[in-house]
Amino acid sequence: MTPAEQSAKAAEICRLAPVVPVLVVEELAHARHLAEALVKGGLPALEVTLRTPCALDAIRAMAEVPGGVVGAGTLLTPADVKAAKAAGARFGVSPGATERLIAACEDEGLPLLPGAVTASEVMWLLERGYTVQKFFPAEQSGGAAFLKSLGAPIPQVSFCPTGGISLKNARDYLALKTVLCVGGSWVAPKEAMATGNWAEVTRLAAEARALR
Repeated sequence: MTPAEQSAKAAEICRLAPVVPVLVVEELAHARHLAEALVKGGLPALEVTLRTPCALDAIRAMAEVPGGVVGAGTLLTPADVKAAKAAGARFGVSPGATERLIAACEDEGLPLLPGAVTASEVMWLLERGYTVQKFFPAEQSGGAAFLKSLGAPIPQVSFCPTGGISLKNARDYLALKTVLCVGGSWVAPKEAMATGNWAEVTRLAAEARALR
């Protein structure tokens, strides 16, 4: 799968909704309920971060939910890419990008949303053929104002900003021409997952869906 093909698929996924939930699943029993609640609220693209022991099993469970498009976040190594694809991930997200990680996604046919935060990183990925990238960490790196400035001389690249984004500032990013969607964890609060309040997750998802 070429970088251009990966970016085309990533753009398609990013356009499904204005927000991609960034999920840290600590209890496998929560996975399917969480996916169902988010999809019901109108957020079908789901990023499960590989930060917990049950993350890959969570991807397997969530991949079975009708209407969902489940991806793996925090991809760091070729082994992560291979494991994520085997678990049923339909896209991958990384905080940055390395030659080995990119090669692994190309070999496995896994659409990658590679992370970049500086003009040089964005240009390097663009040279490789990645026209859709993750802007991370967004708020800590200057926020929407910085991304607007970055996008002015490099309009060929579209972004999914992630990191420090909430309902309060999401619209600032979504108003930018270069932004396809944003990534955020606020739609799946730990308290709601811990108590099984899936109706609250659906409400937050619907609220996020209405941002654009």
